[in-house]
Amino acid sequence: MRKSNEGGSLSRVWLLALPLVLLSLSACVQTTRPAAEPDLAKVDPSVASMYSAIDDGGNLVPAVDAAKIESKNVRQVVDYQTKEPPGTIVVDPYARFLYLVMENGKAMRYGVGVAKAGLEFVGEADIARKAQWPGWTPTQDMIKRDRERYEPLAKGLPGGLKNPLGARALYLYKGGQDTLYRIHGTNEPWSIGKSVSSGCIRMLNQDIIDLHRRVPKGSRVVVLGPEQSGKGEI
Repeated sequence: MRKSNEGGSLSRVWLLALPLVLLSLSACVQTTRPAAEPDLAKVDPSVASMYSAIDDGGNLVPAVDAAKIESKNVRQVVDYQTKEPPGTIVVDPYARFLYLVMENGKAMRYGVGVAKAGLEFVGEADIARKAQWPGWTPTQDMIKRDRERYEPLAKGLPGGLKNPLGARALYLYKGGQDTLYRIHGTNEPWSIGKSVSSGCIRMLNQDIIDLHRRVPKGSRVVVLGPEQSGKGEI
């Protein structure tokens, strides 16, 4: 009988202690739970609006996920010191920015992707041609380098969403001669701010549409060399 009483006492003690044990286990779970992941979807509404989808003459330019754009590559007004007059485009391919000079020491800054061709010209030129949804033809060098990819396009690719020049293109000439230097859009938004495989200076389609609207034909463009890179922005 004594053993039975002791067993009953132990059972009662265990039942009384059970809530405390469960509470203790619960506390352990709470303290070891990993921290919540940050919500990357929370972005400035004005930035999301800036890079929203655009119906552009029957071509629907897809929205860019603003949460995936590095803040430095978002179109923005910055302090910028330069001797160039307002309306001049300054391309800094080494910093991977393009500036549109404004009044009062300001400039509109755009993030860009830069290909090898974007590093092969330094100096001044003029925008002799502006195009909306430009066509594109691969160079002979591109075809030789990757026949499978580019030979089917040897006769040219019409403008549109699949065209690598994107929604707009600005063509640079010097002394009446085509420099083969282009500022254009892209259908690869992830490439902005990076070294890229083809093209010259590529911009988000929303940004090249904005720049194309701001600069008239004949506008001056200055492309900086490595020794001048990064010196204008304050």
